[in-house]
Amino acid sequence: MSPSIRYYGTGKRKNAVARVWLMPGSGTVTINDRPAEKYLGREVLSYMLSQPFRLTETEGQFDVVAHCHGGGLSGQAGAVRHGIAKALLEVNPELRPSLRRTGMLTRDPRVKERKKYGRKRARRGFQFSKR
Repeated sequence: MSPSIRYYGTGKRKNAVARVWLMPGSGTVTINDRPAEKYLGREVLSYMLSQPFRLTETEGQFDVVAHCHGGGLSGQAGAVRHGIAKALLEVNPELRPSLRRTGMLTRDPRVKERKKYGRKRARRGFQFSKR
């Protein structure tokens, strides 16, 4: 593989969208031009990013460059993970069964429910006072 080869995947989670490129390299992860550990801040979110690589036994083989927008840090981390999994399919389509089995390729459909009128939030009503 030549160093100019890049593999692309789009990941989505909640309101976050991530454009992810994989390049053969040493395993560095960059999100919005910052190292992933600094950008995400929490170790759990950094661990999330490495899951597709651990699963496919490709850890340390690819550098990741991701551009995220929308949502919060947790949603963006999930979007990058989704994008990494989709980009790994471009690298090797035979990884699909293992990634599919663990749900890495499925876009998580859970999003915030809209607020309803006559209520405080989506479902929480106002406190009832009998007297």
